[in-house]
Amino acid sequence: MSKTLILLFHPDLARSRANAVLAASALRLPDVELIDLYALYPDGRIDAGEEAARLLSADRIVLQFPIQWYSTPPLLKAWQDAVLTRMVYIHDEAEGRLLAGKPLLVAATAGNVPEAYAPGGVNRFTMAELLRPLEATAHRCGLPWQPPFLVYRADTRDELSLFSAGRDYAATLEAWRKTGEPEDDPRRYLVEAWG
Repeated sequence: MSKTLILLFHPDLARSRANAVLAASALRLPDVELIDLYALYPDGRIDAGEEAARLLSADRIVLQFPIQWYSTPPLLKAWQDAVLTRMVYIHDEAEGRLLAGKPLLVAATAGNVPEAYAPGGVNRFTMAELLRPLEATAHRCGLPWQPPFLVYRADTRDELSLFSAGRDYAATLEAWRKTGEPEDDPRRYLVEAWG
């Protein structure tokens, strides 16, 4: 059995629209485990041992989160510091080397339109540039980097558009489970402004 582990880092999932739809769509798939890290660690105290064991039990890892001020939510950075430091630097033989080789997919939502994330756009940098620290982390940990699944205009989409984004996310995850590669559909790179 092949398992996809989705680590969801949303500070207020009850108020989320896009991340909640993505999570619900993913949970309909077989062999998906979704962990809401903000619900699990409301005080920010991460159990690095438990998280390391969770990662080692997975075949594929997804980090799902909203882009906040051009970065990840604070708990994701704290999780990296606690868990990945432990696995790669402190327990490399027992954990880090076993983690290496598990592919990593970032599923991120952003409030603005795709054009805003360009050298001439209001945000000045591409989403690939903004996600570069996570790509570097994946490289350092030996986690094969997958092209991110991105949802733009996350706060202003209508219900049909959100449903379509959730359907595309589930299709991406299902193709990844079956073939070892995320679905080769250009929409998964840019679930953008229609709807």
